Amino acid sequence: MAVKTLLIINGPNLSMLGMREPEIYGKETLDDLQNYCRAEAKKLGYLAETFQSNSEGEIVTRLNRAMRGNYSGIIINPAAFTHYSYAIYDALLMLSVPKVEVHLSNIYNREQFRSHSVTAGACDRQIYGRGFAGYSDAMEYIDHLLKEREKGK
Repeated sequence: MAVKTLLIINGPNLSMLGMREPEIYGKETLDDLQNYCRAEAKKLGYLAETFQSNSEGEIVTRLNRAMRGNYSGIIINPAAFTHYSYAIYDALLMLSVPKVEVHLSNIYNREQFRSHSVTAGACDRQIYGRGFAGYSDAMEYIDHLLKEREKGK
């Protein structure tokens, strides 16, 4: 049986979790988030492969490489790229696996510019304002979608 793997991509400044605006993002670090994601994925029978970059081009390249990979789903927090990256949007559109956009904070209760997501339209769902739990919510959603697709075969 093939190993089921989720690709989890985090965008710019998420490498600064724990130091950057802890009143918004909390005191946990990116390592804490990645460990959390691996543990939550394991509970559902998946492996979690994590990737973080401050570079839009590196994120696009990683999504392009995912097309040749054997991933069950993609969870992406594009961070600031959410609001203007049509390149990430296009790269997400090319992927046929379930995709969920996640944000730690509630982007709709912050600055005006954060309330518009360019990338959400290329995803099956958007989850925001749930902190780390948003990632496990995304995993559960992907698992549910995959099971529904399997029933439909």
